[in-house]
Amino acid sequence: MTTIRPLSDALTGTSVDIPHGETLVSVDGLALRFGGNTAVDDVSFDVGRGELFAIIGPNGAGKTSIFNCLSGVYRPQEGELSFLGRSLLGERPDDIARLGISRMFQNIELFDNLTVLDNLMLGRHQHLEYGTLAGMAYLGKAKRIEVINRRIVEDIIDFLEIESVRKFPVGMLPYGVKKRVELGRAMAMEPKLLLLDEPVAGMNVEETEDMARFILDIREELDLTMILVEHDMGLVMDLADRVMVLDFGVKIALDRPSEVQQDPNVIKAYLGEGDEGPTLEDAAAAAEAHVSQEVRR
Repeated sequence: MTTIRPLSDALTGTSVDIPHGETLVSVDGLALRFGGNTAVDDVSFDVGRGELFAIIGPNGAGKTSIFNCLSGVYRPQEGELSFLGRSLLGERPDDIARLGISRMFQNIELFDNLTVLDNLMLGRHQHLEYGTLAGMAYLGKAKRIEVINRRIVEDIIDFLEIESVRKFPVGMLPYGVKKRVELGRAMAMEPKLLLLDEPVAGMNVEETEDMARFILDIREELDLTMILVEHDMGLVMDLADRVMVLDFGVKIALDRPSEVQQDPNVIKAYLGEGDEGPTLEDAAAAAEAHVSQEVRR
């Protein structure tokens, strides 16, 4: 019988050699424009080691644009981005991934024709220290490294409770399970910073609760720093240590969840002028329902 290892034993590369709470990610004066349209306008924030930092805002507020800047997909016109004291400006996405930043995408970005196991193995590519010829021969060092990485992926599969579908092509799986696989592939990279872009978008209540449980378990076992973008206000308020709110690319609030919930500027960003009474969660519920319908289509 195979013994299931703790996630912290499988993913040893997630540890960070700085004190808990010290700045891991720093964003200062970030500005991103597309022609005459400003997606992000002079946004600054820091994320401490071990923190779960949430970014919220209406659709088009610039949340995913910040993720794209952090992961090297977009290059901002102004500002500074740093990770563990190293500037990310001008770095390629693959180099940023090697620094220890991985990402769960808003829209599922898996290979439907590959199995769950093979999709997760793709997350190990930067840990495969052998060339093409050695991989083709599958002897010596290549075989040893493959076995080690396969064991790590199997540990992640056990952790995410998807053993029963591990050899199924991803295209055959239900939506909620695909989102777990997406999370698993991001974890397979052994990140020091995990970017979660709408991890529960389009999910039903049971799927959302499962994903929240996995996020909490990952944080508890690995003390992993996370930045979360999400429309589900209940999830954000329950999980996040701090919340930053964007509106049309501008930061309008950054505080503890309990404070952000009561901020009149935040409620106005969701409801508009002249609306009174509903809370932030009420305001976001309609937006989340709309997003869920679009994702499910």
